[in-house]
Amino acid sequence: MQMQQAVIGTWRRFGLAGPVYQVVKEERELPNGDHLMRVRVVESGEEIEYKLSDILDDPRER
Repeated sequence: MQMQQAVIGTWRRFGLAGPVYQVVKEERELPNGDHLMRVRVVESGEEIEYKLSDILDDPRER
């Protein structure tokens, strides 16, 4: 399974104290090989694009 598929459905937090978000889906591959993902911010319900490399740096939410 590719990493971008493995993170879909997981819950993470922007940094150590930021808001919680859920990874919703993959949007597209970027020219540098990274992937742009769609995430939903729990507090606001807003959906934004966020790089997979940044997602992998963020802590998982329990």
